[in-house]
Order: sequence, then structure tokens, then C-alpha cells
Amino acid sequence: MERRTIEPRPGWQQTVEAQGLIYPLTRYPDDSLRPYWDESAYYVFTLPEAEALEEVVEELHGMCLAAAGHIVAADRFADLGITDPRVARAVAEAWHRRAELPSVYGRFDLRYDGTGPAKLLEYNADTPTSLVEAAAPQWFWMEERFPDGDQWNSLHERLIAAWKNQAALLTPGSPLYFAHSAADELGEDLMTVAYLKETAEQAGLGTEWISMEEIGWDPLSERFVDNQLRFIRSCFKLYPWEWLTTDRFAGHVLDSLDNGGGTGSTLWIEPAWKMLLSNKALLAILWELYPGHPNLLPAYLDGPRELAHTTGYVAKPLLGREGEGVTVHEPGAPVPVREDACCYQELAPLPSFDGNRVVLGAWVVEDESAGLGIRESSGPVTDEYARFLPHVIL
Repeated sequence: MERRTIEPRPGWQQTVEAQGLIYPLTRYPDDSLRPYWDESAYYVFTLPEAEALEEVVEELHGMCLAAAGHIVAADRFADLGITDPRVARAVAEAWHRRAELPSVYGRFDLRYDGTGPAKLLEYNADTPTSLVEAAAPQWFWMEERFPDGDQWNSLHERLIAAWKNQAALLTPGSPLYFAHSAADELGEDLMTVAYLKETAEQAGLGTEWISMEEIGWDPLSERFVDNQLRFIRSCFKLYPWEWLTTDRFAGHVLDSLDNGGGTGSTLWIEPAWKMLLSNKALLAILWELYPGHPNLLPAYLDGPRELAHTTGYVAKPLLGREGEGVTVHEPGAPVPVREDACCYQELAPLPSFDGNRVVLGAWVVEDESAGLGIRESSGPVTDEYARFLPHVIL
């Protein structure tokens, strides 16, 4: 793994916007605009290195599924902050019927510096973003800049194949709706959903577009409907389950949930069992089940334990996006009392390449490794000001 600088292509912003990345710039607190898509540098991997990382990702995915099964079997929902019995039952039923429920994709965040083993930082298997830039613009960048190179990137083909594989789980003759929140101001959620909708259409599925805010509830039929009062039989939503099960329509979601087996009226993708994988408590349960595993960091739910005076630790809220609420604690520092439930994970500072902190976003489609996206940040936590850099295998 190596970081190399390069002169950006003339007109790069217009190029990536035309390829679906309509948010190539990030607005900073001083109101300046700086590149989010940053092609002033790129990362190089060897083929054996990329293949080894692919194997790690698939092993981690299998371990996470085993941990999810353990949570359900041992009734450890409270460790995930799932205290509503109805939600716990819905998640457990979805897990037991997972073969009947479409499930498409997820993204591992990994610490890796090209030398030691990759370490799992977290797994977003419910509403991962940065998909568009990983699947399309960086592939086209590679074809233009390194036509003889390769890339860890089969996202587009695998997504189309996933929709084809799982089409039989959808209601025949009913469109698959694609929904995002209209509160998204940057366009990232919008384009993520638009891209997934496009891959579903290329797989031969009939689709419809809707925002989460436009979804209505018909009290007569007791079903969710679109803005033309048509039943929403199945819906991919870029909207976290922890919101879906706690907002004002949560009761209707649970009452009408199609969890497989032909019951209920609305099938949501990703399915409810993904709540088991997108919760930071998973990190502690993985360490409990696989202590000392080379691709895991020590993690606990009841406090930092020995990490407070040995390596230091990172306190992560059980739920959250883009580093929100994450705090970093050096060894020997006083342990603050937090009111919110957290996962306490060993402090493993992100590797620095030319002063840039790097995290690998490794994609899984269905149960297979499918691609890589790289984000850089200036600080120790990957936040909303991170930059996306392309990569190539040479």
C-alpha cells in the first residue's frame, strides 16, 4: 500500500459530476469549498495485497453473521440498546427468516497501513454511503489514468447480480420503491439510492422513486402507500432502522412488517436483522466470541477496562454516522462518565500517509467482497470532512 501524488485531470469536477458524484466538494466551517473527491493523490496496492484483504473481509463478514446469531440466540438485545420487546421480536424473526428477505450490501471500515493485519473499526450494514464514488468515478478514473491497471472493484456487476438473485423474494408485478430522506442536503443519500435504483433496473426489476417523507399510511387498508395511494409492497430505504422503529410511524412499521413467510404488507430492504450488524456493540461481542483475533481490536461495553491505562481507547456511541459522538482517550487519562451507551474500543490511530489519516471502506455485496473505497481525514476521526481518494492495483 502506497500513496502517490498526481496532477488532477483537467475538468475533473465536471467529469465526476457527470458520473453521478454530484457532491464533489465539501463546505467547511469557514464557508470554503474543498474537494471531497480528491484525485491529487491515489493509493497503489499489489494484487496479492488486495486478494489478502478480500479474504479478510469475507472472514470478518462470516464472523459478524455468527455474532448476530449469537445475539439472537442469547437474547442480548439489551446490549445493543434494543429494549422495546416488539422491535427485538421483529429483529429476531427477520434473522430466523433471513433466507426469505432480500439483503444487498454493507461496508466495513478497516484500519490498514500495508504492513500489519487489517483491523475492523466498524461495520455499517444498514445504510452505508460512499457507494457511488467507490463503484463508478474511481473505476472510470482508473481506466483513464491507468488503462493497464486493475482495481478492487466489482461493485456494479455484483449489485446487478444481487438484485437478479433476490428478485424472486419480491412480490411479482409490484415495483420496488427506492427511498431516501428529503432532509439530505448534500445529495449523497439521494445519489446512493439513485445508483442502487439504476442497478436494480439493469437487473430487470420494475422500480419507483419516493422520499421517506412522501410515504403515507392508509388507515383503511392499514398499509403504507405512495403519493398516488398505491400500496408499497417492497421498499429499499436509505433510512436507519433505529429511526424507522422509533419515529411517529414506528407502530405502523412493526404492525405491517413483511418479515418473510408471506405475512405483513411491506418488505423493507435492508431487512430488520441488519440492526444487529450496524450497532457498535457488535465490536465488543465479536471480541468476546473471537478474543485475540488478528483482525479485531479489543472492545468492551461496560467500560474501557485495561485499555484506559495501556493503549488508550475510543468511545463510540452504539449508533451514529460519520464519527458523530466519537471521543478519543489517551492511556492514563481520566475516564469520563458517559450517559449514553458506548462501545469502548482499543485506540488504534489511523495510519498516516503524508500527514493524512486513512481508513479503508471495504464493500460486501450479498456475502462476498466487492470493492474498496478510501477516505482520508486530517484528524484522528473520519468525519464529514473526510476526502475520497481513488486506488489502483499495479
